[in-house]
Amino acid sequence: MLRAPVAGALFALALAMSGGSAQAQDLTVTFADPAWDGERIPDGQHCKKFGGDGATPPLRVSNIPAEANALVVEFNDKSYQPLSRNGGHGIIGFVIEPGVGETVLPAVPGGAAEMPEGVWLEKKNRAKGAWRSPGYLPPCSGGRNNRYEAEVYAVVRAADGAYEEIAEGEISLGRY
Repeated sequence: MLRAPVAGALFALALAMSGGSAQAQDLTVTFADPAWDGERIPDGQHCKKFGGDGATPPLRVSNIPAEANALVVEFNDKSYQPLSRNGGHGIIGFVIEPGVGETVLPAVPGGAAEMPEGVWLEKKNRAKGAWRSPGYLPPCSGGRNNRYEAEVYAVVRAADGAYEEIAEGEISLGRY
C-alpha cells in the first residue's frame, strides 16, 4: 500500500522530470448530519466506557477524483499522542462507484467488528485496557476536551485490498 506522502512524492518527482507541475487534489469533507458541528462531539456520540453509543459521523465527501473506487477514513484523537495519527481510533473503508464526484459516507457503529455492506474495517483502533474495542473507537477521553479529527483519502483499491491514495481531505470532528 502506498501512503499519501510516498505516492505524492513519487507523483511530484515524475511530473517534475516530465516538465509538469504537481499539485495534490484536495477532497472537500463536510458533515451530512447537522448534529455534528466540528466544535463539540454530539451528546451520546462517545464511547461505551463513558456511557455513549457513538458511531462515525455521516460525512459528505466531494471533489472525488474520477478514478477513485473507495474512500478510506482514519479517525484520530489529536490530543492523545498514542492515538493521534495513522488511525489511532480506527480506519474504515467505503466502496464507491468510480466517477461519482460526491458521496455521503454512512455512520458506522463504534466498537463493531462487523461492517455494513460496502464498508470494510481496514484497521481496528489501537486503544488498550478498558478502552479496547473492535473496530472504530468513538471519542473516549471522558470529557477532557480532547480534539478529534478524521483524515479522508480517495483511493484506487485493487481486488487484493491494497490501495493507492490519490487525494485527501480532513475534518475536525470536535472536542470531547
